[in-house]
Amino acid sequence: MDLVTIRTFQNYFSTHILLTKLRHEGIECYLKDEFTITVDPFLSNAVGGIKLVVKQKDEQEACELLRLFDEEYRNSVACPKCGSHSIELVPKRTTANMITAILSWLLGDYAVSAENIYQCSSCKFESATLPENYHNNPQVHESRELN
Repeated sequence: MDLVTIRTFQNYFSTHILLTKLRHEGIECYLKDEFTITVDPFLSNAVGGIKLVVKQKDEQEACELLRLFDEEYRNSVACPKCGSHSIELVPKRTTANMITAILSWLLGDYAVSAENIYQCSSCKFESATLPENYHNNPQVHESRELN
């Protein structure tokens, strides 16, 4: 059986979400290097992350499903400030976070930030939690901007 890697991940949470979604759609898929990364996340760069693999015959269908899942996810959240759907989880830019990342890089082989935030790549709005879909829910609670 020929297996093809269709995506790699740095953590097992998002890996398992997509694995479950693909299996629900009838795609036989597996994870490679999951236990190595879960036990020692610092090895992620060395082994190339957790790999989501499918049978070669299912590659096109699985990639199309992943594209649809990504599009659905991007459209499910919107920036409460500008309405853009380009919200990403990024490391928070603080002195403590920078020191943590530098120390983890010096003492290991993978820089880890201590705290992440959700940021709109259009207007730079920041939120500690993933904003609710502003356009589908007009009574969304206002998120505060982080400094």
